[in-house]
Amino acid sequence: MYFRFRPDGILEIIVPARRKVDLKEAIRSRSEWIEKHYEESFTYKPVFNGETLMYGGTCLKIVFEECHDQEDINFEPSRGVVVIRTSDRSRARELIRRGFLRETSRYVVRRVAELALQIGVKYSVLDVREVKSWGYCTRNHRLSFSWQLIALPENLREYVILHELTHLTEFNHSRSFERRLAAVCPDHREREKELNRIVSM
Repeated sequence: MYFRFRPDGILEIIVPARRKVDLKEAIRSRSEWIEKHYEESFTYKPVFNGETLMYGGTCLKIVFEECHDQEDINFEPSRGVVVIRTSDRSRARELIRRGFLRETSRYVVRRVAELALQIGVKYSVLDVREVKSWGYCTRNHRLSFSWQLIALPENLREYVILHELTHLTEFNHSRSFERRLAAVCPDHREREKELNRIVSM
């Protein structure tokens, strides 16, 4: 069982399946931790706020360039900007989605294959699309990742992938799952805490 604050400040308690827990007592015993981390829970980073866009963990300034023929988006982290070429600024979100989908797909195809080979697991289908979380795994070994994954820094992208790859052998959040995840990602709790402070689009 573990505690975490979501980006919206709500305390979430993760309890392994089929384990009986006295929640009142659990909360009472962790009250100091809860108080200490409550304020930290509001220190969140949005992927997109209208003026900046997170890409690879770095917030890039959005620069618009007037363009009447072909819309385009270019991520230029070395310059600290993302250039959106369009004649209609209201199209920014859709162009970001397209750009992220393209970049995340390239990244996921390569990195998932590398990490799956490294830890010795196999998946059946891999895709990038609109999902509620950063990633998920089905019982049929299908892995799906959010099109926004490319926004995250490398250590958090890797954490999301390792988390889902671990579900290929442990389709739950039991102690066994925790042990397997810790074996391939020893600092997974710290990474998860950092990830929970990032708010997707």
